[in-house]
Amino acid sequence: MKAVTITVIANMTSNYSEGLGNISTVQKVVRNQRSYAIRSRESLKNALMVQSGWYDELATTVDGAVQKAVSEVKNAATCRALDAGYMNTNVKVAGDKGKATYIRKSSFFLTDAISVDPFADETRFHNNLYLATIEAKQQGLNVQNSADKVGLMPYQYEYDKSYKVYSLTIDLEQMGRDDNFNAEAPKEEKIARINALLDAVRDLNLVVKGNLDNAEPIFVVGGISPRRTHYFENVVHMKNGALQLTEDLKNKLDQGFHCGFLEGGAFTNEEEVKAVLKPESVSAFFDRVKADVAAYYEGK
Repeated sequence: MKAVTITVIANMTSNYSEGLGNISTVQKVVRNQRSYAIRSRESLKNALMVQSGWYDELATTVDGAVQKAVSEVKNAATCRALDAGYMNTNVKVAGDKGKATYIRKSSFFLTDAISVDPFADETRFHNNLYLATIEAKQQGLNVQNSADKVGLMPYQYEYDKSYKVYSLTIDLEQMGRDDNFNAEAPKEEKIARINALLDAVRDLNLVVKGNLDNAEPIFVVGGISPRRTHYFENVVHMKNGALQLTEDLKNKLDQGFHCGFLEGGAFTNEEEVKAVLKPESVSAFFDRVKADVAAYYEGK
């Protein structure tokens, strides 16, 4: 057993890509000649790093571009932020031998969170009329006649909140190790890091355009795997509001894996999901995975 692999369905908002003037557009990908809204793996990883506390000890340096600070004292074994990978071109070499570039891959990997349905354009229109009105009163002006002077600014953005699927795979052998400095964290620290990451997935929330977004899993499947891959990425699908209960999904699930499900009508075939997959609660699923992770490290 070398990895934790889970695939999640969550009802979450997308992140935003390029804007044009005061218009913000949802980030998208094209699949089968259709556009699908996404939360990019970079945005998702940053949210998990912040919420898990992995970024609490993050320090940076600038060598042309800003980089994560790395040294013999501060590395992936001693700093959780660096366990998510780094490249630093400004590391001082012992013995006053100048500087070197060090690269260390992340100990966990994510896919984009891609919507299960094609993107339906929903544009929202807003303005800062209340603030502009206050400014107009302070200046003794009329909002309509002096919109530019009081800072009146209409703006609009695409909005998407939809069921999205993403996968997370954690490399249990890479966790807490930094071969650049021949350093390794104790097993207790490795377990704590993974637990914090899994808790962040279980309780994930996002703040988007000033609004709080509950992005907790509605369905999650996976566990400890002998292969470092997103094992369920290709078999977790939805169609017309129903979770697809394919033979491939059931066969993979039978290979020592488990699934968790949040009841409440998220799927149109909820009763069938419970009868066929026999899922446990989402909380029980994550408790099981955390126990398996602890057993893995205790047995090494």
